[in-house]
Amino acid sequence: MLSLIGLLGGLALLIFFAIRGMHLLIAAPLAALVIALTGDLPLFDQLANEGQASYVGSFMAGFTGFFKTWFFMFLLGAIFGKAMEESHAAKSVARWIIQHIGFKHAAVAVVAACAILTYGGVSVFIVAFCVYSMAVSLFREANLPRRFIPGVIAFGSVTFTMTSAGSPEIQNWIPIPYLSTSPYAGWEVSIIVALFMAVVGYLWMRRMLRRAVANGEHFVERADDIGDVDNAGLPNPFVCTLPLLAVLAVSFFCHETLGTAALIAALFSGVVLTYLFNYKYFNNRGRPFTEGATGALIAIANTCAVVGFGTVAMATPAFADVVQVMTNMPGGGLVGAAIAVSVICGLTGSASGGQTIALPLLAPLYVGPDVAPENRVDPEALHRVVSIASGGLDSLPHNGYVVTLIRAICGETHRDAYGPLAKLTVVVPFLGVILALIAFALV
Repeated sequence: MLSLIGLLGGLALLIFFAIRGMHLLIAAPLAALVIALTGDLPLFDQLANEGQASYVGSFMAGFTGFFKTWFFMFLLGAIFGKAMEESHAAKSVARWIIQHIGFKHAAVAVVAACAILTYGGVSVFIVAFCVYSMAVSLFREANLPRRFIPGVIAFGSVTFTMTSAGSPEIQNWIPIPYLSTSPYAGWEVSIIVALFMAVVGYLWMRRMLRRAVANGEHFVERADDIGDVDNAGLPNPFVCTLPLLAVLAVSFFCHETLGTAALIAALFSGVVLTYLFNYKYFNNRGRPFTEGATGALIAIANTCAVVGFGTVAMATPAFADVVQVMTNMPGGGLVGAAIAVSVICGLTGSASGGQTIALPLLAPLYVGPDVAPENRVDPEALHRVVSIASGGLDSLPHNGYVVTLIRAICGETHRDAYGPLAKLTVVVPFLGVILALIAFALV
């Protein structure tokens, strides 16, 4: 019982620290320490019995394991995103979309710009930075309350695009080595779920905005607001889409031979083509490499920290009991996997980190020659359900992207901005998981 209390208390503490603005590299170890002390884990390997996990050993095993596996994807993804930003290619694509959808549909224009850039392989952090200034201009023109901007950007970035079949985001690639699948696993159901999430999210977003405007909310200027974006000097938006298409094409043609390494080749091709087609538009041609490397280290270190937190939690008796309950829920293996992944991603505050922790536990239960026939689950269905489920509870207040988007990029507070964001990035994906489970049960 004490271990379970510590597990829940550690999660609550991590969320509290994140809301208060504490860096995840500090918050995650402190919250994990609470879990370790209540879970009867020794602090150091030197104090542990043979085969016994320790706080420092477990935390660093999770931290370094994730770093080793995914560093090159984070690095090239960050460089690609920075190259698209520095050459104004991302701005050009986003601006073209926004101009053709129109200021009357401000929120939809922001969602569309984020969705296309994210599905093209640009890091969600870079997408947020690129689109934010245009979102401010659109919301100013439409006189919409700016506290909705973080939710609108997140909805277009981390829901129906991030976890869909074919997406080059790592949340769609992590299951591949565990399940021997491809990034296009369950694509038929994925299309249905993505469309469902897009439509439901759009209708809910429009309803929230209309209600806020009816209640007297409006756009409020700030002294540091960036003015409208000038089209002069921007590269051709159609040429700018070629690197995005290249990322998708290379990942498609190489995933069978290279597995997850195809993502490295795809992102590298995106970097090369961005420089090739937009070379003259760069203000500083070396900046994407220096700033991309720094950004990649920060992003992966934050994720590694929450993976370390989850690895400490995984070593406690309470965690094993919770997983046992979740994987034996009525409804079959897909239901148990969806619940387990959702909870673990919520625990870590990271879709990628949660998958990395959950899949080594879940894959042997449902996939493989040693699994009893009555317990087997179609690997493609499991891949898609795990991917979609990871994009729900990961967006709790302590998620690194959520903290960065609300506070650092948009200058809002959790109190004002998190409500709409949670509805669009937690509830909508949860409904998508339910639809996916129903669809796979019917096929």
